[in-house]
Amino acid sequence: MESQYEVEHNVRLSDSPPRRRGLHRLDMSTFYNLINQLAVTDSDQAPIARQNGQRHTSPTPIDTAMLFRLVQEQLNALRAVTAAAEETDQTPHAAQSNTMRHSEFLDSLISVLETDIRAPPSMLPGLTQAQLDALDRVPRKTLKPEDECSICKVPYLEDEYCLVVEVPCAGRHRFDLECVGPWLRSKGTCPICRQDMVKPKKPQPVAEKYDQDDQDDQDDQDMMYA
Repeated sequence: MESQYEVEHNVRLSDSPPRRRGLHRLDMSTFYNLINQLAVTDSDQAPIARQNGQRHTSPTPIDTAMLFRLVQEQLNALRAVTAAAEETDQTPHAAQSNTMRHSEFLDSLISVLETDIRAPPSMLPGLTQAQLDALDRVPRKTLKPEDECSICKVPYLEDEYCLVVEVPCAGRHRFDLECVGPWLRSKGTCPICRQDMVKPKKPQPVAEKYDQDDQDDQDDQDMMYA
């Protein structure tokens, strides 16, 4: 199955020559196959989830733990690749990481996932595929040579077909789409500032609801006797 990256760029990675970012790009097809299987389209429950601004899912704890484990394995692999290079790299990390060493940044994400693995949530809070696809794309011409993904720590412009997205958090943080996709699909938060990308609607106060109902009833009576 073609990835979103391949679809948007009309390329097949298997037919392309090796690229710098390819060393950091992992096959996440198992993750996407699993999360797509967990998507529930139950007509009675899905509308409730949509009212809360979330995609309804009802996975088993085992399935949910497996999903987070796959994301954790992705980050562990990236950490292993970058940890050795970080020992000799004197260049400060991208400002997005708030001067945190890259391995420590990944460790923080891995730790959050470990908590979810040990106590899986009853409902996945992540973005839908449609929401992920709708994230703002960053034009290549606006990127600087030093701009890099905070997850894989590879400069975007080293990839001929870089696909950079900007998440709708207060910091407008940017990431390589294939790096951040699994995190956003499963967690629904910005990996850097942890701001929720999908927020439930604020419930209307009971007193305010009753006042509105009374006003609606009065309006109906006025219309009746007008």
